[in-house]
Amino acid sequence: MLASLFQTISPIDLSTKPSHILVIFPKLEKLPKKYSVPGEEVLERLLLRRNMQLHDILNAPVSANLDNGELCAWVMLDTEHSVFEQQVCLRKALKLLLTENPTEIFISVHGTIQQKKVFAELATYVTWLNGAILPIRKSKPTKKPLNKIFLHNYKDDNNFLSQRAVAEGNLLARGLTMLPANELTPKTYREQIKKLAESEGWKYQEFDFDTLKQMGAGAFIAVAQGSQDPKEASIIHLQNTFKQDQPQKQVAIVGKGICFDTGGLNLKSARYMQGMHEDMNGSAVALGILLAATRAEIPVQIDCWLAIAQNHLSPGAYKQNDIISSLNKISIEIVHTDAEGRLVLADTLNLAANLKPYLIIDFATLTGSMISAVGSRYSGIFSNRGNLVQKAIVAGEASGERVCWFPMDADYDEDLESEVADIKQCTLDSNVDHILAARFLNRFVNDIPWIHMDLSACNHKDGLGAVDSQITGFGVNWGIQFLKSLR
Repeated sequence: MLASLFQTISPIDLSTKPSHILVIFPKLEKLPKKYSVPGEEVLERLLLRRNMQLHDILNAPVSANLDNGELCAWVMLDTEHSVFEQQVCLRKALKLLLTENPTEIFISVHGTIQQKKVFAELATYVTWLNGAILPIRKSKPTKKPLNKIFLHNYKDDNNFLSQRAVAEGNLLARGLTMLPANELTPKTYREQIKKLAESEGWKYQEFDFDTLKQMGAGAFIAVAQGSQDPKEASIIHLQNTFKQDQPQKQVAIVGKGICFDTGGLNLKSARYMQGMHEDMNGSAVALGILLAATRAEIPVQIDCWLAIAQNHLSPGAYKQNDIISSLNKISIEIVHTDAEGRLVLADTLNLAANLKPYLIIDFATLTGSMISAVGSRYSGIFSNRGNLVQKAIVAGEASGERVCWFPMDADYDEDLESEVADIKQCTLDSNVDHILAARFLNRFVNDIPWIHMDLSACNHKDGLGAVDSQITGFGVNWGIQFLKSLR
């Protein structure tokens, strides 16, 4: 539940005794008198005591109690800096206030009309993202939700519709990803998705285990069959609907939804199994994008495909050296049962490709080698179309969710050649598994324009960009920015 937003072009009136105030102004050497910055005298005394200049708070927000006890934080943003840098600076300033669990925050923006617009959009988005409560199971929770945001000195006629929608999508993705695996099983996940589809007016279609088996989706079935109840697994297809005329572009968004990944018969160690309830993050991001695009009324037809299953070990689990057949009749030699994500995505991508969309984008927490390659500050992308790469990078810069492009030239296929099947699932000793995984998935998109995002930035200690939690929801804002570029 997002905080309610109230807007006014009037400055903050301290006589109303606002308890928590966030003041944002542009890069300056001295504050103009016309700004009427709340707590200006207190800020001057604070800077003098710390032997700081005004411009020093460009990278280091400060806070202090005003004369009547209000807690005020001041932050300076440079619009010449990247969106990511501005988000981080604003998040740090906001955290100075949110640590006290306020129910209300007053935001005062200053500068030119354009600067106030930028600051207001950033501030509402970052405040909505971090003021909401994510799922926790403590008997005595320490964090309380933010209920109201009062924005001063700027008013948006559209009520920050896009920022609100993206925040709602991000919170959905983070909230689902944080749920423990004993709560978010394939069965309960499907139930939640169906309820969400009903409330949002999405078309809902489910390909259950038996249907997929009859269709010949052997890659998905191989992974799902190791669970205690394989029939809980399914591929879900969602479509948004529009009141307006038919949109010009049809985009398929695909998400990996492994609710828990043990590694299968190639069992993970305890260190690497920790956190594997988050292996459904790709599907949560896809759902978050669909929700945000729906609520922001982005004129793009979206087909959202979610591969919902678990990778468990049992007498029925798939094994090394098994040979399976995918939905598009490609035979696959199994090399490692912990490379299950590319298998469930293979058949799901093929289902999406069969509808011949304008574009396919898939999201997955797919490989450890991507984290080794780029860390958790960026996510890696691959594409079979060069013109999409630049759009993807620009969307990363605009959203503050940065992406790094990786090669996937055809000669990498040599590593996936099999003597007994059409292709190997993976290799046992490759340090470029992120690239090999992309080359593997490329076999299932029918040469439709396609982007694959390996979500190495889905989890980053102490938060990332605009997000203050370790689970970041990375990809939702990027996805909305990318969809906007298709207009």
